[in-house]
Amino acid sequence: MGGRERGIIVASIFVVLIGLLTAFYYGRSDHIYRCSVALFGLSIPLWLPKVYTPKGTLKNLLAPVYDAEIMAFLGVFIAIHVSLVNVPFTTIDLFHKEWRDADMISHFLGGLVLWLIIARVLVEFNLPWRDILKYSIVAFYILAIGWEVAEKVSESEISFITETLGNKIRDLVMDSLGMIVGIKIRKKITSFRRS
Repeated sequence: MGGRERGIIVASIFVVLIGLLTAFYYGRSDHIYRCSVALFGLSIPLWLPKVYTPKGTLKNLLAPVYDAEIMAFLGVFIAIHVSLVNVPFTTIDLFHKEWRDADMISHFLGGLVLWLIIARVLVEFNLPWRDILKYSIVAFYILAIGWEVAEKVSESEISFITETLGNKIRDLVMDSLGMIVGIKIRKKITSFRRS
């Protein structure tokens, strides 16, 4: 892993750690859980490549975890998302309460990262670019729409989260914009370059 990408992931972990400390201070159990999962997830690309080398199909499926550039994008997304849900050193929840439109930022970054991950897996199967593009877009929308459906189903469990159809459409539009940016920048990402 390159020094720049590792630095981005470590900085993202630091931001999430601040979020975790804030959650402990204010007693936000939901955010303690969220930050704990994020910290573990962000640590994986730092230690897994040192202890495990996958082979065969598993190598193809885990390729994004071993891709420092994609993991750096993921780190930025997670750090920003966690900070929107609970602004460090405060009890402000921009994502669900104070500024409900903050989820547009997370959906844009999430769409970018989701597409990069899907496309990176498909690159490992040595498909032509047109097929990678076609299959990644289909998989992207299956996951993005599936996420929105899961959110709608879980609304009854979380009292302060209710989203309108308009909000769901806006979320998918922001996801799509993130995907489009991912498609545009993929040529700049080393793992997408053909040798």
